[in-house]
Amino acid sequence: MQFISNNILPVSIALISGIMLLWSVFGNRIRGIREVDCTAALQLINHKNALLLDVREEGEYKLGHILNSTLIPLGQLNGRVNELERYKECPIVVICRSGNRSGSACMTLGKHGFAQIYNLAGGITAWQKANLPVKK
Repeated sequence: MQFISNNILPVSIALISGIMLLWSVFGNRIRGIREVDCTAALQLINHKNALLLDVREEGEYKLGHILNSTLIPLGQLNGRVNELERYKECPIVVICRSGNRSGSACMTLGKHGFAQIYNLAGGITAWQKANLPVKK
């Protein structure tokens, strides 16, 4: 206890850092977001006709996107969610650059009643690292 009281600032920083690390690993699971890697995403696309929803900005999308993906930037998703109504019972794989914005998009879609939403872990960056095709 003496050590902790004498070193409250470093101990607090270490504790907060640990919590942030745990949240980055388990946060999506806690929030109910299902993540898939590139292999699982390909299986959803090829075997279950999953919709690919890209939530990056248009400029990012033009630099390279997954073939047949649909672009609805995250900032426009709430206003354009009606465009996705026909996919309400279909699997939807949500994509962004790294997986953060797509996690938010998954939460938004879940609130609108979409049942099968998957966040592509690592986003388009992971897709490219796996040497999977990107259209420019």
